[in-house]
Amino acid sequence: MNLISRICGAAAVALSLLTGIAHAGTIDDIRSRGVLRIPAILNEVPYFNKDPRSGEWQGFVIDMANDIAKTLDVKLEVVESSWANAILDVQSGKVDMAFAVTATPVRAMSVSFSDPTYYNSFVLVSAKDELNGKSWNELNDPQYTFAVDLGSAQDLMTQQYLPKANILRFKTRDEAIVAVTTGKADALVNTMLNGLVIAKKAPTIGAVKVPTPVLSTPSVIAVNYGADETFKSFVSAWAEYNRRIGNNQTWILKSLEPFGVMLTDMPAGFGFGG
Repeated sequence: MNLISRICGAAAVALSLLTGIAHAGTIDDIRSRGVLRIPAILNEVPYFNKDPRSGEWQGFVIDMANDIAKTLDVKLEVVESSWANAILDVQSGKVDMAFAVTATPVRAMSVSFSDPTYYNSFVLVSAKDELNGKSWNELNDPQYTFAVDLGSAQDLMTQQYLPKANILRFKTRDEAIVAVTTGKADALVNTMLNGLVIAKKAPTIGAVKVPTPVLSTPSVIAVNYGADETFKSFVSAWAEYNRRIGNNQTWILKSLEPFGVMLTDMPAGFGFGG
């Protein structure tokens, strides 16, 4: 082997070592950074809630993320976002993962999904008794007007199951609630968790109604496609383990307690485990 070949060989070995160091792995990158980054949305109880005085974030998503951060031996860093932008934050690398994501085929083209953390259902919140016992098919009618928050899982659900109904889309959930309480919309379409809290906080909006069939969807953690398989496997293992032993349900119920929502408030047959 001549001198040039030896130099080229040595350079190739050095390059491979440097590449290995540069791409040590997603978990190593997070540990090196010292923080696990997640997006959070203002006033989205019981998922997220930011104390305006202390600036501290609370909610069951925060508890879940703190547990993952503790497992990785890093701190949690919360990045203020929105439901519509959370997937983009993961895709762009602004955050490491996003919780409370509904897995859809469209989103699967942008990010990877973990195993389910819990299961949620879509409901109506309304004071109108005429909506009691209705099926989604019966509600899919131009005579009904529903309010949703733009870019949310419930927004996507209305596009699939209520395409004929009149849908009012708002930037925030609070705006959607106002639309119902002022009579602009017949009902709010949201998830079971949100619906129970909303009905307790704003009794004038009405009660939670569960149309048939019950539309139950897995809530997952979204991670960047570029994350390595070790990290993706770790996140799924965390989700599966904590769902099956009941930790995720415990965190969810804890976040509902301040609003007077108990497990007994859940409709018959509803559970978090799927």
